[in-house]
Amino acid sequence: MIRHTGMEVITLGVAAGPALRTEEAGISTAVVVDGAYYLVDFGLGCTRAAHTAGLRGRDLRAAFVTHLHSDHVAELSAYLLWNWGAAVDGFTSPVAIHGPSADPWTDSGAAGGTERLVGSLFDAFGYDIAIRTSDEGRPPLGGLVSAHDIRTPGDAAAARPVPVYRDDRVEVTAVLVQHPPVFPAYAFRFDTDHGSVTLSGDTAESDTLAALAEGTDLLVHEAVALDYYRDRGFGAAFLHHQERSHTSPDGAGRVAAKSGARRLVLSHLAGVAPDEYWRAAAASMFPGPVTVARSGLRFPVPARKG
Repeated sequence: MIRHTGMEVITLGVAAGPALRTEEAGISTAVVVDGAYYLVDFGLGCTRAAHTAGLRGRDLRAAFVTHLHSDHVAELSAYLLWNWGAAVDGFTSPVAIHGPSADPWTDSGAAGGTERLVGSLFDAFGYDIAIRTSDEGRPPLGGLVSAHDIRTPGDAAAARPVPVYRDDRVEVTAVLVQHPPVFPAYAFRFDTDHGSVTLSGDTAESDTLAALAEGTDLLVHEAVALDYYRDRGFGAAFLHHQERSHTSPDGAGRVAAKSGARRLVLSHLAGVAPDEYWRAAAASMFPGPVTVARSGLRFPVPARKG
């Protein structure tokens, strides 16, 4: 069930995609602070995973999208439609979704952006939304959910953190990370009275991420098992993407060490490998605790003394 005091992270889903290679749910992470929660990414299975974890839409404060690859947003519509309105213990107060703007280097007809994505979902499910609003007494969904494109100057290599969201429980900061050819792609940091959590999103090994995560209590970082793909004869283009756009587990360990993070959790696991493979590679570079995440695991953030 949801914690009513303190802070914890729940790795609702940890699988990279879009591929079904394990039984793990797609990437999605909840940050729970004093009885409210914040969602980062909406991978396949996150709606049921959130419910199983005791999270109800009524306690959702805000949501964040690291980038617009399908494995990070494919279940956004399902989560909203299954968690909207008092009849399903859903949200009845405004919820903001913050995510990437349109890619300035892509033709505007295909570029998208978070605002456009959410608006398109409202259009696609307009019939269902209208029926449930009139027939079931639900509040108009469009009046509750607002989408906001994060706009950051510069490129990922020289990026500086920017404030994204703030309420009475958290301050959320984002920084551009390198996940070519996708642009923009973000990492997020949550700062609270209890401590801090940083989530890498999808990224190559990144000094800007290490700076964002400086002194963080918990760093949740992606990882790729490149040998899994090499050994199975994946094509050159696919391997090139994995090599330049993701981070090896030892690379995640280096980022954690540079940032001075107190604990490292490996998530968004691309490829299939034993837990010890992931953990040992990261631990070779990071002296602190390393955990290989699984769907539904909870990570309390210990209260800071003083």
